[in-house]
Amino acid sequence: MRVAAEGLRLLGAVTLGAVTALAELVFLLLALPLLGNPNVTAAARRLARLEARRLRLDPDALQDGRPVPYLAARVPVGVLGGLVITLLLYGARAYVLLLTAWARGERFDGMAPSLPLVSYLVVGGIVLLFLALSGVVGVHALERRLAVRMLAPDPTQALERRIAELSESRAGIVTAVDSERRRIERDLHDGLQQRLVALSMLVGRARRGRPELLEQAHQEAQQALAELREVAWRVYPSGLDTLGLGEALAGVAERSSVPVRVACDLRRRPPMAVETAAYFVVCEAVTNAAKHAGATLITVEVHEEDAAVLVRVRDDGAGGARAAGGGLSGLARRVAALDGGFEVSSPIGGPTTITAVLPCG
Repeated sequence: MRVAAEGLRLLGAVTLGAVTALAELVFLLLALPLLGNPNVTAAARRLARLEARRLRLDPDALQDGRPVPYLAARVPVGVLGGLVITLLLYGARAYVLLLTAWARGERFDGMAPSLPLVSYLVVGGIVLLFLALSGVVGVHALERRLAVRMLAPDPTQALERRIAELSESRAGIVTAVDSERRRIERDLHDGLQQRLVALSMLVGRARRGRPELLEQAHQEAQQALAELREVAWRVYPSGLDTLGLGEALAGVAERSSVPVRVACDLRRRPPMAVETAAYFVVCEAVTNAAKHAGATLITVEVHEEDAAVLVRVRDDGAGGARAAGGGLSGLARRVAALDGGFEVSSPIGGPTTITAVLPCG
């Protein structure tokens, strides 16, 4: 069934390509006196993007090529595809008429059914059908190769773009690290430091004859230890090395003030950089949902998809989260450093879904 569906898709794509080839030929003839006009180039680029979608290619990855020469080069290929489809339909029609006539007991073109004739037509029909379908597949492959060859960016431009992306990613990592350091400093200064000062004052007052304050001092010490442990986990989760990502995320769920449902399905441990990035994506998303979204349930899904780890965090809160926010933008830079993808969907009223795709290659 899948092979038949793929075959019908190819037939449709090549047939449509034959039609668009004729339309593009008309466009080129009309635009020939105005080839230097930017509007003509823009129109040719739009047509080339439509052809890329027809061929199931990424139109954004093929936007820096030569659209006008590409349209001119694909016209004969599209016409060739139209001829192949025409021959296929003509042969199918002939065989349908033949079988219809014989089914009625009539001769077809003076021929009556006989064993040698039927065998000849069956074998010849199979061979011709194979050749026609091979032609369809070949035309489609030729069109894809032509599109990639003529619409893809120049290798030098692609290399320059990659260098620019890496430079931007490196700058983003530095910014994210500095931002995380500032947040840790605020946590230590505003939380843990103040609590330790209060603890020191309570101990001093208890030494001056207020032994009932020792219980309060003990509670403050326990709270300070809990906050210190939280800050340490935020710097780097030590359990991630020994327990793995699943157990580390279970710890995030236990420490969350909002119920968190974790589903981590990984057949093998991903690289450490991927595990760390996935952990911090979940931590930041859970923290944001608990503090700002008013969520009552957070769902975390981690599984393998192709050669990457997909992390999806969804909450039922009020929505309105911005990808440009401090925490989420830092996560986006962390994911980009691994050549991954990061997406935030948070309409007003919710739900909020944060998705990260982390390549393992």
